Amino acid sequence: MSNAIVTLKKGEGRTLKSGGSWVFDNEIESVMGQYEDGDIVIVHDFDGYPMGRGFINSASTIRIRMMTRKADQEIDDEFIMQRVRDAWEYRKNVIDTSSCRIIFGEADFFPGLVVDKYSDVLVVESLALGIDKFKNKIIEDLKHILKEDGITIRGVYERSDAKVRLKEGMERFKGFIGNEFDTKVTIVENGVKYKVDVKDGQKTGFFLDQKLNRMSIQKLAKGKRVLDCFTHTGSFALNAALGGAKEVIAVDASELAIEQARENARLNGFSDIVSFKVDDVLEMLPKMVEENEKFDLVILDPPAFTKSKNTIKQATKGYRAINTAGLKLVNDGGYFATCTCSHFMDYENFTKVIGQAAKTAHKRLRQIEFKTQAPDHPILWADDENSYYLKFYIFQVVSEK
Repeated sequence: MSNAIVTLKKGEGRTLKSGGSWVFDNEIESVMGQYEDGDIVIVHDFDGYPMGRGFINSASTIRIRMMTRKADQEIDDEFIMQRVRDAWEYRKNVIDTSSCRIIFGEADFFPGLVVDKYSDVLVVESLALGIDKFKNKIIEDLKHILKEDGITIRGVYERSDAKVRLKEGMERFKGFIGNEFDTKVTIVENGVKYKVDVKDGQKTGFFLDQKLNRMSIQKLAKGKRVLDCFTHTGSFALNAALGGAKEVIAVDASELAIEQARENARLNGFSDIVSFKVDDVLEMLPKMVEENEKFDLVILDPPAFTKSKNTIKQATKGYRAINTAGLKLVNDGGYFATCTCSHFMDYENFTKVIGQAAKTAHKRLRQIEFKTQAPDHPILWADDENSYYLKFYIFQVVSEK
């Protein structure tokens, strides 16, 4: 803990003052006192008004990430324990906790930290130097709190291998925290079984944020012919199968993901309903349109086409193209599910893109649902840059009359 005081320039700190969590390097007027990178410092406005405490890192353009808006709050063991307890109590109230995200960075007031629970295994992702210093304490507190509810964690794996760590002056890392264990973990979500690879799977091993969106597919799938694009490890496809689909075709460009998806299908006894194909969806969809393929339900769950403001224009073209082709594949009266997981493709732009795609495809859309990420990935208002990213629509598709 440092007693250093960071003073903002006059007129700066707009993000912080509106509810955000970050202070950028070009917003700072001065730093008075000694500190080491990763230390907690006090933040003042230009006129000396105290704005809270956060951890500092001179190697990052995100110079300070706030931990509290109370400048007199000590960031001690009791403080950390209470924050962890608050995060777990929230999840117990809003989601099935057999597998869930327990800590979601800034939205849980732990900037730069993600902790996912897969059955009795925790997977940790630390993306900021300051929170890295609290990482082991947070994990031990979490294990203690879960134990109070009769949940014994058998292992913890760290997936701090994202490139963004390099911007913090940190090395990328993945490995066990504590004893080694089998990193292929079986979970059950919405009644579907999955084998989650926490060591080599994408992100922390599985995309928990689509949990309730996948459940929405079940009730629409009965008796349907379904196309699941960008299936990854088969989650939407398997929910469709559980819902009673007569046939599901699931496609992804990754051979590794498709092999995992096939294993998940076998695990659930759905191998006779779901067929998997390794293909580039962007190239495959227009070919299917040319071949006059038709489905009762089409699902598009692409990776983020843009991860910065600079590539939104190109990403918009990509989203428009896949949605146009996807809509053309839907039978009259059928259903269409589509989403974006990019923060930078905001609600207004994504909605506009879908409308344009429908017009081009000569389809009319009846909206059934609009959803975001599951509530274990809470959206913190006024800090949505760090917490709001997933937009998910389900429509009924009718031809122009």
